Amino acid sequence: MARAKTVGFALPEEMLADLDIVVTEFAGGNRSEFLRIAVRHYRAQMMANRMAALRAEAKTQRGGRNYTADEVRELVARLKSD
Repeated sequence: MARAKTVGFALPEEMLADLDIVVTEFAGGNRSEFLRIAVRHYRAQMMANRMAALRAEAKTQRGGRNYTADEVRELVARLKSD
């Protein structure tokens, strides 16, 4: 892993107990590791949401039609030849 950089975050005091609970559960009590886990998790969730939106848009553009693998290959070949 690359060299770490210290960053600061502020939380209301009433959230500290909850922070300790989730840090213990998900990162063995290590707050830095918990933040790394959370960032990776939310980044993956963000990408999944984007992919779902792209799939929905593509489905709309296709009029809800599903293409076979052969049809996809044919479409790709046509695009390459243009």
